[in-house]
Amino acid sequence: MKIQFSPSVYEHAAFLIERSPWNVSHDLELLWKSHSKAYRMYEHTPIVVGIDIYNIEAEAYGCVVDHPSGNGIPAITRGIISSIEDFKKLRAFDPENDGRIPMIIEAGKKLSGEFPDADIRIPVSGPFSIAVSLRSLSGLLEDVAYRPELVRKFLIQLADNQVNLCKAVMEAGLDVAFFESAAAPPLLSPKQFHDLELPALKNAMEKVSKVVGHPVPCIIGGDTEPILEDILSTGTSYIICPAETNQKTFMEKLKNQNKVKIRINIDPLTVAHGSKSQILKDVDRILKMADGRENILLGTGAVPYETPPENIILIKEYVS
Repeated sequence: MKIQFSPSVYEHAAFLIERSPWNVSHDLELLWKSHSKAYRMYEHTPIVVGIDIYNIEAEAYGCVVDHPSGNGIPAITRGIISSIEDFKKLRAFDPENDGRIPMIIEAGKKLSGEFPDADIRIPVSGPFSIAVSLRSLSGLLEDVAYRPELVRKFLIQLADNQVNLCKAVMEAGLDVAFFESAAAPPLLSPKQFHDLELPALKNAMEKVSKVVGHPVPCIIGGDTEPILEDILSTGTSYIICPAETNQKTFMEKLKNQNKVKIRINIDPLTVAHGSKSQILKDVDRILKMADGRENILLGTGAVPYETPPENIILIKEYVS
């Protein structure tokens, strides 16, 4: 059975040019070269331009991205909002000048020039994922429990600020995809997702869809089966069925759905470290789940840095 294979290549792109995720994520030429090499090898769709994709907006707001040792993934470990009330003082970032956003957009433009037929996306973080970095995870979860109304307002403000980023991406001739895995259960309960996160996420995606002229992907990893209906209510055109959720139940809920693209993910650790037989066994499991339906893709979570390229090529050739 033929099915489109769409691995999620972020830090793994750095591995392909034998550089660290930190170096590639902070250098325009390396960022372009790494994703260029990945696309030449895998021809995956879409190309998501970035390495540490969840750090970008928080860094533009003023957070510091820590330099990891070796080939670790850059991360933000310290927030800049000590109290939830401080979000009111937060200045919206300028996508043309702040942080690494201009560099990432420029890398996307270079990739577009090199591969004019490729689907190239700039990653845009959802409001809760940005809030986790700005406030810290423990602080934000405490606010969710004790000050939910302020959290709701904070998320709406962050979501509104993302519209200008999306405008800058479109003006560069590129497209966007929303990423919001921090908001998935168990960090938020399904009720908290519905009451606090969904209004901001839905508002942002509706505004962004108007800016770009079409519905946009909403990528949420984690145990998302309990919040599937809410994810679909955003009007998204593309979702994932994560390896971390009950994939069988997830897909059963979508048995009458053929308008939204669904990417069913293999566990990225299987892709990185599994034997050939283990990898193909999991591919067969997903092919059976896809059952020949339209708009079903085979994907992965974020491919680990050290993944042998031959494992990805094995899957690509097996399903094509």
